[in-house]
Amino acid sequence: MKELLYGLKTPFIASLTLGLAPFTPEPHVLGKIRWLAGGAVGMQGMDWLDLAFHGIPWVWLITAVILAFIKKIRHHGQLC
Repeated sequence: MKELLYGLKTPFIASLTLGLAPFTPEPHVLGKIRWLAGGAVGMQGMDWLDLAFHGIPWVWLITAVILAFIKKIRHHGQLC
């Protein structure tokens, strides 16, 4: 279990720092997701790049969690 968490440390830290910065008045990526969910009216190229920049650490973290879960299942032969 310890090596599982160790493998998630870097993407977790990246998600909390780069993925949420700037923190005030709200995490930047949340504002971009709200904008996108609202139809993305007025989003320009820089906004899309900004969304990608702040979203990549979250994609990395989710992918790392899924891969660690699959690795654990394969190692134990079943879900423990």
